[in-house]
Amino acid sequence: MQTILTTNHLTKQIGTETIVSDLNMHIAKGEIYGFLGPNGAGKTTVMKMITNQWKPTSGDIVLFGEKLLPDSYSFLKRMGSMIEFPVFYNELTAEENLKLHCEYMGYYSPDSVEKAMSLLSLSDNRGKKVKEFSLGMKQRLGIARAVLTKPEFLVLDEPTNGLDPAGMKQFRDLFRMLCKEYEMTILISSHLLSEIESLAHTIGIIHKGRLVKEISMKELTDKGLEYLEIKTSEITRATYVFTECLNISNFKVLNNNLIRVYTKEATSREIMKALTENQIEIQGFHSQTESLEEYFLKVTGGESECGN
Repeated sequence: MQTILTTNHLTKQIGTETIVSDLNMHIAKGEIYGFLGPNGAGKTTVMKMITNQWKPTSGDIVLFGEKLLPDSYSFLKRMGSMIEFPVFYNELTAEENLKLHCEYMGYYSPDSVEKAMSLLSLSDNRGKKVKEFSLGMKQRLGIARAVLTKPEFLVLDEPTNGLDPAGMKQFRDLFRMLCKEYEMTILISSHLLSEIESLAHTIGIIHKGRLVKEISMKELTDKGLEYLEIKTSEITRATYVFTECLNISNFKVLNNNLIRVYTKEATSREIMKALTENQIEIQGFHSQTESLEEYFLKVTGGESECGN
């Protein structure tokens, strides 16, 4: 599969502080890559280096098969981005801002501005000055500007900030459409794990500046994230049955009456049968699927807050 972006041992230091360390990221052409991490993990820093706003301290970035250099600004014509809060000329209208973007990108397509505004439901506000826009409308205008030139690679930092649930759904549908119909590759960071779970093909989890996991959603599903939760007052005897009778090693005692058993090593029927035959009282027995949030907490050591 063709790769749009690869980073090799990417590192960024500011003074004596290491913000990003030895990061190796791989984004395939035509996929949506969800970039997750606790607050201050380094996501925005990585995105700024990818778009050549910040220069790495060490390591390489390979974009479209070529190494990104400090003066490699030609790549930007093949990219669209919105990192942190979008900035505009506040005294200009939404339409004027987008036309100006086309000018300095050297992109001339008669209906591009209208199409971008229509995609983001901004057509009725074309003549409105940006200073009169709400946060949600500025986010929409930022996305409109990012997709305006039909880039091959879209880099979006927390694009759903300031949106209501209906707006979030519209954005999800838009990103899927851009990926499928326009064949855009999209890198998207978000603190809303449920949004990424329903959208991304691959996720990368960054923690304290290091990429601790990079995994496809399919692989995540196939890894056996389905599990059984068994409630019993006889925890010690139940765990003995798992290890000695069923050869199950992949389980976790959550408290004094609850066990989580990952089910690759035995079926739920086999587990129930073994517990019953050993006269272990079962107070609860049901199947669950581990969410992306639970997986995220597991690989980051339990830090639940995501952000920039």
